[in-house]
Amino acid sequence: MTKDRYSAVWVSHTSINDFLQCSRAYYLKHIYRDPKTGHKIKIMSPPLALGQAVHEVIESLSVLPVEQRFSTLLMDRFEEAWKNVTGKRGGFFSPDTEDKYKRKGREMIARVTKNPGPIARKAVKIKEDLPHYWLSEEDNIILCGKIDWLEYLPETDSVHIIDFKTSKYDEDGDSLQLPIYYLLVTNTQKRTVSKASYWYLERNDDLTEKELPDEKTSFERVIDVARQIKATRQLNVYSCKDGQCKYCALYDDVINGKGEFVFVDSYNTDVYVIPPKAIGESGDDESVIL
Repeated sequence: MTKDRYSAVWVSHTSINDFLQCSRAYYLKHIYRDPKTGHKIKIMSPPLALGQAVHEVIESLSVLPVEQRFSTLLMDRFEEAWKNVTGKRGGFFSPDTEDKYKRKGREMIARVTKNPGPIARKAVKIKEDLPHYWLSEEDNIILCGKIDWLEYLPETDSVHIIDFKTSKYDEDGDSLQLPIYYLLVTNTQKRTVSKASYWYLERNDDLTEKELPDEKTSFERVIDVARQIKATRQLNVYSCKDGQCKYCALYDDVINGKGEFVFVDSYNTDVYVIPPKAIGESGDDESVIL
């Protein structure tokens, strides 16, 4: 088959995870477009806003040489990043809820400032804005995704995959995140992957090292789900096995006019929020899944 990136099915950790949770949620998040605007839709929530602001600070450092990373205080960078998620733009319906999440973010940034670890050491930056490669030319499937941080290990001329976690929950042991990241880094830059870690910023000063996944097993696991996604897209049948689950219900609410439009983001996506009373909680429960 001739390679054609425009007709290929692109998959990522996020899209694969959404598909495994609910194929209808996958459709609503990654394929559906509002017939009036032609845009995809997204629901913003306080946990997402927190993660966005903290990751924006870290990502801004990854493109800088080591000696320039702390020329501006990280807390000042965070304050600037928070401006993009303040109020309803971040899914906040009360000043108290926003203050709670902003304090969490400030605590995470203070932790990184006090214990910079890999942030203060050399890093590898993949040149592509969205790293990707052909997972399978035969199946016309491309794997893509952004890695939070690639630490350069000069003693072995290798890289260390680091993912920053802003949630209080540990990554599921069966998650495909590390296998996907391992495949991406291995196939989009020349150095060997010798380490992989999570940094749980809410509670840990240090990284939590994880066992490196096996490349062959990783490929088999990822390509299996990717082929399921491709087959589902070809059949154009996206159903929720529960009728309507927590993963797709809020997106259905937006489509049915129950969401509140807030703005169009830099990816030309229509961003909505759902009033707390509509989802039966106070607006600051991290267990709400969007």
